[in-house]
Amino acid sequence: YEYLQNEDTFSNNLLLVCKNDKEAIKTAHTATFLNYKSFVLPDLRLSYGDDLRSFQLEIYELIEALHGYFNSDGKKVLISPIRTLLIPLPKEEFFPTIEIEFASTIKIAELKDKLYYWGYSFVDIVTQKGEVSFRGDIIDIYPLGGDKSYRISLFDEDVESIREFLVDTQKSINNDIEIIKIIPALLGLNEEQYKAWQNRVQQSSLDVFVKDIDSLGFWYLNELGKNYIKSFNGVFISNMSEELEEIYSLDKPIIPSSDFDLKVIPNAKKFRELEVINPNAIIKSNSNKHITIIAKNESVVRGSELNSFENLKFVYRDIIVNLISSDEVIISLNKPVKRKRVKKASIILDELKIGDFVVHENHGVGLFKGVEKRVVLGSTREFVLIEYQNEDMLLIPVENLNVIDRYVADSGGTPILDKMGKSSFKRLKSKVKEKLFAIASQIINLSAQRHLKKGIKLKRNMLEHQIFMSEAGFIHTQDQEESINAMLDDMSSGKMMDRLLSADVGFGKTEVAMNGMFVTWKNGYQSMMVAPTTLLCSQHFKSMQERFAKYDIKIGKLDRFTTGKAKTALLKGLEDGSIDIVVGTHALLKAKFKNLAFIVIDEEHKFGVKQKEALKEIAIDVHLLSMSATPIPRSLNMALSQVKTFSEILTPPVDRQGVRTFVKSYDEKIIKEAITRELRRGGQIFYVFNSIAQIEEKRKVLEKLMPKLRVAVLHSKISAVQTEKDMMKFEAGEYDVMLSTSIVESGIHMPQ
Repeated sequence: YEYLQNEDTFSNNLLLVCKNDKEAIKTAHTATFLNYKSFVLPDLRLSYGDDLRSFQLEIYELIEALHGYFNSDGKKVLISPIRTLLIPLPKEEFFPTIEIEFASTIKIAELKDKLYYWGYSFVDIVTQKGEVSFRGDIIDIYPLGGDKSYRISLFDEDVESIREFLVDTQKSINNDIEIIKIIPALLGLNEEQYKAWQNRVQQSSLDVFVKDIDSLGFWYLNELGKNYIKSFNGVFISNMSEELEEIYSLDKPIIPSSDFDLKVIPNAKKFRELEVINPNAIIKSNSNKHITIIAKNESVVRGSELNSFENLKFVYRDIIVNLISSDEVIISLNKPVKRKRVKKASIILDELKIGDFVVHENHGVGLFKGVEKRVVLGSTREFVLIEYQNEDMLLIPVENLNVIDRYVADSGGTPILDKMGKSSFKRLKSKVKEKLFAIASQIINLSAQRHLKKGIKLKRNMLEHQIFMSEAGFIHTQDQEESINAMLDDMSSGKMMDRLLSADVGFGKTEVAMNGMFVTWKNGYQSMMVAPTTLLCSQHFKSMQERFAKYDIKIGKLDRFTTGKAKTALLKGLEDGSIDIVVGTHALLKAKFKNLAFIVIDEEHKFGVKQKEALKEIAIDVHLLSMSATPIPRSLNMALSQVKTFSEILTPPVDRQGVRTFVKSYDEKIIKEAITRELRRGGQIFYVFNSIAQIEEKRKVLEKLMPKLRVAVLHSKISAVQTEKDMMKFEAGEYDVMLSTSIVESGIHMPQ
């Protein structure tokens, strides 16, 4: 505030550099209060080579802000989060504007070319920003720079009318508009510039599905872009040394770190920030000062319950600035706009059959009776029909599907329909809430007992452990070593360990667990690993047999593949102590152990609260290691609030390739390309298709698409023997594609 208040600061090339979006918006509010036109760039967090389609919204925001900045006069300031400035951004000359007026003449071919070179997408129906549609004598366009879409009606080449239309309904609004402005959806280029840019992109060596300007354009701006840090008078809002260190240690941005040698705005001498809880109290205690009240409009002032309007100056703006000095107070009555969290519909209408039970969040259990069209206020809308007791019907607009959910019950029994208008469902919800609090209380009590109780001390022989680590067949990453040491320190401390290990798939969580098992065995105790699926269980069993082959360690496995005779022998071995390490599914929860000291839960997010707590109750003094690539919020909360200890493996093994994710509409050509690319590499493919009923049909589709493809099918209804055979054949490379349900999703290790 003080920096911008100083007239010497004023420069038409002023660039204020912030840490993030939040700081940028705060800065923009301050600048707006001081009569600057402020333009905020989005926080664009790109790494070189990223597919830019994932950042479409942010790029549109960037274009809008830069166009606004370069096309405005007077006192203005550009505000940007630091990460947005790590790449060159477009030059000023590429932000022109087209104006289309009522009764003007349009050369359609020229307009089409111009909009194409300006980055607009040509579609049949316009549904979002940056799209245009030419249908005979109608042009629909949703230009950047606002939230309105327009329909232009032509008579030959003359503009007959310009109206707004709603993208949801595609209906025009009757009021005619005199003039509209269209700004580029990317850059305002001519044909030559566009084709040169396109050519650079198409010759790119970067690996993306589609090599086009939308995917890679910003990486090949060249003469179209410039380094904003050098071309503007940049100033840091606060000290950025930590941010810069983090950015350049993790990545290699195009703009070198040496360019960010900017001065930092000095600390305020006169003003300080003010927290406004009770405006009347602040006004009363500072009545001798010059007081300015900021409000969005007069209705905000009237609703604010101010005791008096005397000696107050009112500024009507939609900003938040709260400051105080020795002679001035600035108070904002505006409240931050909280983004309303919209609950997504968890139900798909096509999957519901008439007669299925559903649950409404207020009315309770009802019967789904289908979808009907009804005319409301002259327009036809679709409604979901739900029947309650006494054949009462509830109509829910299909756009409000988020208020209902499918009825789910353990027993598979038939529920009783609720009665509309009764409070029985409300009472049931409050009982469930009480029960959940009781479970939470039980979990905290159990955790408290574990913290108070002395644990089994498992000491490690450093030399033996170093030899064991050297036999892994690979060099441990620094994060792996730190996680192993932290775990073993906990296990030897005399306290109970309850540690969460978070690491991406393939980062070596199992190796950390096997180090714990080795030390446990050396101390004469038993270890147990629980995995969510039989496939993962078999994989761990095989890994352990290989890893512990040199040692006299007895390893057992218990899952649905285990025969009755083998299961009885295994349970007996656990009870008499002849088995040292066991790996299994949740069937292990009921096993009895002679001297269990270490439990590992793999893919802990796949287990329910009760299952995980049952594991702790097996022996209240055992050490517990939970492993997951995606810890559930409850586990993460417990780790961050120090109920659990926490380790992370952030560095991948030396030869591990980064995982790349693409979200695409279903297209057989893309599937064929992805499979072909992987086969060309000498790799194999998991095709996850989560419907057992239709999985054979999907196999036929794939075989028709690529006749020479060798496809295996895997799901929970296939026998244990057949599953094992097919998995071994797949691992040996006899199949190209494993078409499977989500049974494979938990950490399955297939090198190819």
